[in-house]
Amino acid sequence: MYKDSDLASVPTRADAQAIRTPHQSPSVRPEDPRRLSESAQRPEKATTGPLEDVQGRGDVRGIRLDRAGVTDVRYPATAIDPDGIERPTIVNLEMSVAVPSESKGTHMSRFIEIVQADERGLGPEAVVRMLRVMQRRLEAQEARLALDFPLFMEREAPVTGSKGMIDIDVGYVGLIDGEDIDLVQKAVVTVTSLCPCSKEISDYGAHNQRGAVTVEVRTRKDADGTPVTMPMGELMFAAEESASCRIYPVLKRPDERWITMEAYENPVFVEDMVRGVAERLQADDRVESYRVHARKFESNHGHDAFAETSWSR
Repeated sequence: MYKDSDLASVPTRADAQAIRTPHQSPSVRPEDPRRLSESAQRPEKATTGPLEDVQGRGDVRGIRLDRAGVTDVRYPATAIDPDGIERPTIVNLEMSVAVPSESKGTHMSRFIEIVQADERGLGPEAVVRMLRVMQRRLEAQEARLALDFPLFMEREAPVTGSKGMIDIDVGYVGLIDGEDIDLVQKAVVTVTSLCPCSKEISDYGAHNQRGAVTVEVRTRKDADGTPVTMPMGELMFAAEESASCRIYPVLKRPDERWITMEAYENPVFVEDMVRGVAERLQADDRVESYRVHARKFESNHGHDAFAETSWSR
Protein backbone atom coordinates (compact mmCIF):
# COMPACT_ATOMS: atom_id res chain seq x y z
CA MET A 1 0.00 0.00 0.00
CA TYR A 2 1.13 3.58 -0.67
CA LYS A 3 1.61 5.94 2.27
CA ASP A 4 0.83 9.63 2.15
CA SER A 5 4.53 10.38 2.39
CA ASP A 6 5.17 8.38 -0.80
CA LEU A 7 2.89 10.70 -2.78
CA ALA A 8 4.07 13.95 -1.29
CA SER A 9 6.71 14.56 -3.97
CA VAL A 10 4.46 13.78 -6.93
CA PRO A 11 3.66 17.07 -8.76
CA THR A 12 0.02 17.88 -9.24
CA ARG A 13 -1.52 19.30 -12.43
CA ALA A 14 -1.53 22.70 -10.80
CA ASP A 15 2.19 22.38 -10.04
CA ALA A 16 2.86 21.53 -13.71
CA GLN A 17 0.93 24.64 -14.84
CA ALA A 18 2.91 26.79 -12.41
CA ILE A 19 6.33 25.65 -13.61
CA ARG A 20 5.52 26.09 -17.32
CA THR A 21 7.77 28.79 -18.74
CA PRO A 22 6.10 32.07 -19.74
CA HIS A 23 6.61 31.62 -23.50
CA GLN A 24 4.99 28.17 -23.51
CA SER A 25 1.33 27.82 -24.34
CA PRO A 26 -0.68 24.87 -22.97
CA SER A 27 -1.62 23.96 -26.55
CA VAL A 28 1.99 23.89 -27.84
CA ARG A 29 4.12 20.83 -27.21
CA PRO A 30 7.81 21.43 -26.46
CA GLU A 31 10.25 20.45 -29.17
CA ASP A 32 11.49 16.89 -28.95
CA PRO A 33 15.30 17.12 -28.77
CA ARG A 34 15.58 13.64 -30.29
CA ARG A 35 14.21 14.87 -33.63
CA LEU A 36 17.55 16.26 -34.76
CA SER A 37 16.54 16.34 -38.40
CA GLU A 38 14.10 19.15 -37.56
CA SER A 39 16.28 20.87 -34.97
CA ALA A 40 18.32 24.02 -35.48
CA GLN A 41 21.05 22.36 -33.41
CA ARG A 42 21.34 19.44 -35.88
CA PRO A 43 25.04 18.51 -36.16
CA GLU A 44 26.58 19.02 -39.58
CA LYS A 45 26.85 15.63 -41.32
CA ALA A 46 27.46 16.73 -44.90
CA THR A 47 30.83 15.78 -46.31
CA THR A 48 33.29 18.30 -47.70
CA GLY A 49 35.07 15.79 -49.91
CA PRO A 50 34.96 12.24 -51.30
CA LEU A 51 34.83 9.34 -48.85
CA GLU A 52 36.99 6.25 -49.21
CA ASP A 53 35.37 3.17 -50.74
CA VAL A 54 36.44 0.75 -48.02
CA GLN A 55 34.60 -2.15 -49.64
CA GLY A 56 36.63 -1.51 -52.80
CA ARG A 57 39.95 -2.19 -51.11
CA GLY A 58 41.96 -5.18 -52.20
CA ASP A 59 42.44 -8.43 -50.28
CA VAL A 60 45.71 -10.35 -50.03
CA ARG A 61 44.44 -13.70 -48.66
CA GLY A 62 43.90 -15.19 -52.10
CA ILE A 63 40.43 -16.65 -51.39
CA ARG A 64 37.68 -16.35 -53.99
CA LEU A 65 34.10 -16.05 -52.72
CA ASP A 66 31.51 -18.02 -54.66
CA ARG A 67 28.72 -15.67 -53.61
CA ALA A 68 28.25 -12.47 -51.63
CA GLY A 69 25.08 -10.41 -51.62
CA VAL A 70 21.73 -9.78 -49.95
CA THR A 71 18.99 -12.19 -48.96
CA ASP A 72 15.35 -12.04 -47.76
CA VAL A 73 14.69 -8.89 -49.79
CA ARG A 74 10.90 -8.44 -49.96
CA TYR A 75 9.32 -6.16 -52.57
CA PRO A 76 5.91 -5.63 -54.14
CA ALA A 77 5.67 -7.00 -57.67
CA THR A 78 3.27 -8.25 -60.33
CA ALA A 79 3.01 -11.61 -62.09
CA ILE A 80 0.94 -13.02 -64.94
CA ASP A 81 -1.41 -15.81 -63.85
CA PRO A 82 -2.22 -18.89 -66.00
CA ASP A 83 -5.19 -17.02 -67.47
CA GLY A 84 -2.99 -14.17 -68.66
CA ILE A 85 -4.16 -11.71 -65.99
CA GLU A 86 -1.66 -9.49 -64.20
CA ARG A 87 -1.85 -10.09 -60.43
CA PRO A 88 -0.18 -8.21 -57.55
CA THR A 89 2.11 -10.26 -55.34
CA ILE A 90 5.15 -9.92 -53.07
CA VAL A 91 8.50 -11.35 -54.06
CA ASN A 92 11.36 -12.56 -51.86
CA LEU A 93 14.76 -12.16 -53.51
CA GLU A 94 18.32 -13.31 -52.94
CA MET A 95 20.90 -11.49 -55.06
CA SER A 96 24.61 -12.23 -55.15
CA VAL A 97 27.80 -12.07 -57.20
CA ALA A 98 31.08 -13.93 -57.15
CA VAL A 99 33.92 -11.95 -55.54
CA PRO A 100 37.43 -12.43 -57.00
CA SER A 101 40.24 -13.32 -54.62
CA GLU A 102 41.90 -9.92 -55.06
CA SER A 103 38.74 -7.97 -54.11
CA LYS A 104 37.61 -7.27 -50.55
CA GLY A 105 33.88 -7.43 -51.25
CA THR A 106 30.94 -6.25 -53.29
CA HIS A 107 28.68 -3.18 -53.07
CA MET A 108 25.60 -4.38 -51.18
CA SER A 109 23.53 -1.22 -51.64
CA ARG A 110 23.60 -1.59 -55.41
CA PHE A 111 21.51 -4.77 -55.21
CA ILE A 112 18.65 -2.84 -53.60
CA GLU A 113 19.02 -0.03 -56.12
CA ILE A 114 18.60 -2.55 -58.93
CA VAL A 115 15.38 -3.91 -57.43
CA GLN A 116 14.06 -0.42 -56.76
CA ALA A 117 14.68 0.67 -60.36
CA ASP A 118 13.14 -2.46 -61.94
CA GLU A 119 9.43 -2.56 -62.81
CA ARG A 120 9.28 -6.00 -61.10
CA GLY A 121 7.03 -7.72 -63.57
CA LEU A 122 7.98 -11.29 -62.68
CA GLY A 123 8.82 -13.83 -65.37
CA PRO A 124 11.76 -15.50 -67.13
CA GLU A 125 12.54 -12.40 -69.19
CA ALA A 126 12.66 -10.24 -66.05
CA VAL A 127 15.10 -12.64 -64.36
CA VAL A 128 17.45 -12.57 -67.36
CA ARG A 129 17.24 -8.77 -67.54
CA MET A 130 18.05 -8.32 -63.84
CA LEU A 131 20.95 -10.76 -64.06
CA ARG A 132 22.54 -8.69 -66.79
CA VAL A 133 22.00 -5.47 -64.82
CA MET A 134 23.55 -7.06 -61.71
CA GLN A 135 26.53 -8.23 -63.70
CA ARG A 136 27.09 -4.75 -65.13
CA ARG A 137 26.40 -2.67 -61.99
CA LEU A 138 28.45 -4.90 -59.69
CA GLU A 139 31.22 -5.34 -62.30
CA ALA A 140 31.09 -9.09 -61.78
CA GLN A 141 31.81 -12.09 -63.96
CA GLU A 142 29.13 -14.17 -62.23
CA ALA A 143 25.78 -13.10 -60.78
CA ARG A 144 23.00 -15.15 -59.22
CA LEU A 145 19.35 -14.23 -58.64
CA ALA A 146 16.84 -16.40 -56.74
CA LEU A 147 13.26 -15.28 -56.21
CA ASP A 148 10.11 -16.85 -54.78
CA PHE A 149 6.57 -15.53 -54.76
CA PRO A 150 2.94 -16.68 -54.49
CA LEU A 151 1.16 -16.67 -57.86
CA PHE A 152 -2.55 -16.00 -57.46
CA MET A 153 -5.30 -17.00 -59.85
CA GLU A 154 -9.08 -17.20 -59.86
CA ARG A 155 -10.68 -20.65 -60.04
CA GLU A 156 -14.30 -21.71 -60.48
CA ALA A 157 -15.89 -24.68 -58.73
CA PRO A 158 -16.51 -27.59 -61.14
CA VAL A 159 -20.34 -27.62 -60.95
CA THR A 160 -21.70 -24.40 -59.48
CA GLY A 161 -18.99 -22.13 -60.85
CA SER A 162 -18.44 -20.51 -57.45
CA LYS A 163 -15.28 -18.40 -57.65
CA GLY A 164 -12.36 -17.90 -55.32
CA MET A 165 -8.62 -17.25 -55.37
CA ILE A 166 -5.95 -19.92 -55.07
CA ASP A 167 -2.19 -19.51 -55.00
CA ILE A 168 0.80 -21.64 -55.91
CA ASP A 169 4.35 -21.02 -54.70
CA VAL A 170 6.60 -20.40 -57.68
CA GLY A 171 10.12 -19.14 -58.25
CA TYR A 172 13.19 -18.80 -60.42
CA VAL A 173 16.92 -19.33 -59.89
CA GLY A 174 19.08 -17.64 -62.50
CA LEU A 175 22.85 -17.61 -62.93
CA ILE A 176 24.90 -15.64 -65.44
CA ASP A 177 28.60 -16.36 -66.04
CA GLY A 178 30.03 -14.13 -68.71
CA GLU A 179 27.52 -14.51 -71.55
CA ASP A 180 26.21 -17.91 -70.44
CA ILE A 181 22.82 -17.91 -68.68
CA ASP A 182 21.31 -20.78 -66.69
CA LEU A 183 17.69 -20.57 -65.53
CA VAL A 184 15.61 -22.97 -63.42
CA GLN A 185 11.93 -22.35 -62.69
CA LYS A 186 9.94 -23.98 -59.92
CA ALA A 187 6.30 -24.49 -58.97
CA VAL A 188 4.87 -26.11 -55.82
CA VAL A 189 1.32 -27.24 -56.55
CA THR A 190 -1.19 -28.47 -53.96
CA VAL A 191 -3.33 -31.40 -55.15
CA THR A 192 -5.65 -34.15 -53.93
CA SER A 193 -4.67 -37.82 -54.09
CA LEU A 194 -6.73 -40.94 -53.37
CA CYS A 195 -5.02 -44.21 -52.45
CA PRO A 196 -5.45 -46.99 -55.07
CA CYS A 197 -4.80 -49.72 -52.49
CA SER A 198 -7.42 -48.35 -50.10
CA LYS A 199 -9.97 -48.26 -52.90
CA GLU A 200 -9.17 -51.77 -54.12
CA ILE A 201 -9.36 -53.56 -50.78
CA SER A 202 -12.40 -51.73 -49.33
CA ASP A 203 -16.04 -52.61 -49.88
CA TYR A 204 -16.72 -48.89 -50.24
CA GLY A 205 -14.80 -45.65 -49.84
CA ALA A 206 -11.08 -44.92 -49.85
CA HIS A 207 -8.82 -42.60 -47.90
CA ASN A 208 -7.56 -39.46 -49.61
CA GLN A 209 -5.48 -36.48 -48.64
CA ARG A 210 -3.83 -33.33 -49.87
CA GLY A 211 -0.35 -33.47 -51.32
CA ALA A 212 2.27 -31.15 -52.79
CA VAL A 213 4.00 -31.64 -56.13
CA THR A 214 7.22 -29.69 -56.67
CA VAL A 215 8.33 -29.28 -60.28
CA GLU A 216 11.72 -27.77 -61.16
CA VAL A 217 12.51 -27.31 -64.85
CA ARG A 218 15.50 -26.09 -66.84
CA THR A 219 14.51 -25.19 -70.40
CA ARG A 220 16.63 -25.27 -73.54
CA LYS A 221 18.17 -22.07 -74.90
CA ASP A 222 17.40 -20.31 -78.14
CA ALA A 223 19.96 -19.27 -80.75
CA ASP A 224 21.31 -16.30 -78.73
CA GLY A 225 21.69 -18.36 -75.55
CA THR A 226 18.57 -17.08 -73.76
CA PRO A 227 16.41 -19.74 -72.04
CA VAL A 228 13.07 -20.24 -73.78
CA THR A 229 9.88 -19.22 -72.01
CA MET A 230 7.69 -21.81 -70.27
CA PRO A 231 4.60 -20.41 -68.49
CA MET A 232 4.18 -21.40 -64.84
CA GLY A 233 0.63 -22.45 -65.64
CA GLU A 234 1.97 -25.36 -67.67
CA LEU A 235 3.92 -26.68 -64.68
CA MET A 236 0.80 -26.37 -62.56
CA PHE A 237 -1.26 -28.19 -65.20
CA ALA A 238 1.27 -31.06 -65.37
CA ALA A 239 1.08 -31.53 -61.58
CA GLU A 240 -2.71 -31.34 -61.36
CA GLU A 241 -3.29 -33.71 -64.28
CA SER A 242 -1.08 -36.30 -62.56
CA ALA A 243 -3.07 -36.19 -59.30
CA SER A 244 -6.50 -37.57 -58.38
CA CYS A 245 -8.13 -34.15 -58.39
CA ARG A 246 -7.20 -30.49 -58.27
CA ILE A 247 -8.11 -28.29 -55.32
CA TYR A 248 -10.74 -25.53 -55.28
CA PRO A 249 -11.12 -22.50 -53.00
CA VAL A 250 -14.94 -22.55 -52.86
CA LEU A 251 -17.12 -25.68 -52.93
CA LYS A 252 -20.89 -26.03 -52.62
CA ARG A 253 -22.60 -29.38 -52.07
CA PRO A 254 -22.83 -30.27 -55.80
CA ASP A 255 -19.12 -29.43 -56.15
CA GLU A 256 -18.21 -31.55 -53.11
CA ARG A 257 -20.02 -34.51 -54.64
CA TRP A 258 -18.22 -33.98 -57.94
CA ILE A 259 -14.66 -33.83 -56.53
CA THR A 260 -15.32 -36.84 -54.29
CA MET A 261 -16.22 -38.96 -57.31
CA GLU A 262 -13.48 -37.39 -59.46
CA ALA A 263 -10.81 -38.43 -56.97
CA TYR A 264 -12.37 -41.87 -56.57
CA GLU A 265 -12.20 -42.43 -60.32
CA ASN A 266 -8.52 -41.37 -60.52
CA PRO A 267 -6.62 -43.07 -57.68
CA VAL A 268 -2.84 -42.53 -57.64
CA PHE A 269 0.10 -43.46 -55.46
CA VAL A 270 2.71 -40.80 -54.78
CA GLU A 271 4.94 -42.65 -57.27
CA ASP A 272 2.23 -42.34 -59.92
CA MET A 273 2.07 -38.58 -59.50
CA VAL A 274 5.83 -38.21 -60.01
CA ARG A 275 5.84 -40.44 -63.09
CA GLY A 276 2.82 -38.65 -64.53
CA VAL A 277 4.55 -35.26 -64.34
CA ALA A 278 7.84 -36.71 -65.61
CA GLU A 279 6.14 -38.26 -68.63
CA ARG A 280 4.64 -34.92 -69.65
CA LEU A 281 7.90 -33.02 -69.21
CA GLN A 282 9.96 -35.51 -71.19
CA ALA A 283 7.54 -35.15 -74.11
CA ASP A 284 8.06 -31.36 -74.14
CA ASP A 285 11.02 -30.41 -76.36
CA ARG A 286 11.48 -27.13 -74.46
CA VAL A 287 12.55 -29.05 -71.34
CA GLU A 288 16.27 -29.67 -70.98
CA SER A 289 16.16 -31.22 -67.51
CA TYR A 290 13.83 -31.50 -64.52
CA ARG A 291 13.35 -32.62 -60.92
CA VAL A 292 9.93 -33.75 -59.69
CA HIS A 293 9.14 -34.33 -56.03
CA ALA A 294 5.72 -35.36 -54.68
CA ARG A 295 4.69 -35.56 -51.04
CA LYS A 296 1.40 -36.90 -49.68
CA PHE A 297 0.26 -35.59 -46.30
CA GLU A 298 -1.01 -38.94 -45.08
CA SER A 299 -4.42 -38.90 -43.42
CA ASN A 300 -4.04 -42.28 -41.68
CA HIS A 301 -0.37 -42.18 -40.60
CA GLY A 302 1.79 -39.99 -38.42
CA HIS A 303 4.28 -39.73 -41.27
CA ASP A 304 4.12 -38.66 -44.92
CA ALA A 305 4.99 -40.46 -48.16
CA PHE A 306 7.11 -39.06 -50.97
CA ALA A 307 8.71 -39.91 -54.30
CA GLU A 308 11.19 -38.06 -56.50
CA THR A 309 12.91 -38.33 -59.84
CA SER A 310 15.21 -36.23 -62.02
CA TRP A 311 16.14 -36.35 -65.68
CA SER A 312 18.33 -34.61 -68.24
CA ARG A 313 17.99 -34.75 -72.00
